[in-house]
Amino acid sequence: MLRLARDGERTASELAEAAGLSPSAASQHLKLLKDVGLMHVRVDAKRRLYRVDFERLAQVRAVFDELWSDQLDALKRRAEAGARRPGRQGRSA
Repeated sequence: MLRLARDGERTASELAEAAGLSPSAASQHLKLLKDVGLMHVRVDAKRRLYRVDFERLAQVRAVFDELWSDQLDALKRRAEAGARRPGRQGRSA
């Protein structure tokens, strides 16, 4: 849904069709994305127009980047610790 709405406002029905979802399923996804702040909704007459909140998305990405970096650092420390243990060198699988 985020990818589909990244280039501008789209109606719920446009998003549902593009995602191959029923209107009901699309509505549930859009409500969740709106509730967590990743989508803005603008009412225009009888239509609801959805667009991505790029500022909020950047905040979420920063959290994921930090988590990923922390995991890579931990993996590196474990690999380095394992390489320093006696009997670890020269083993083959």
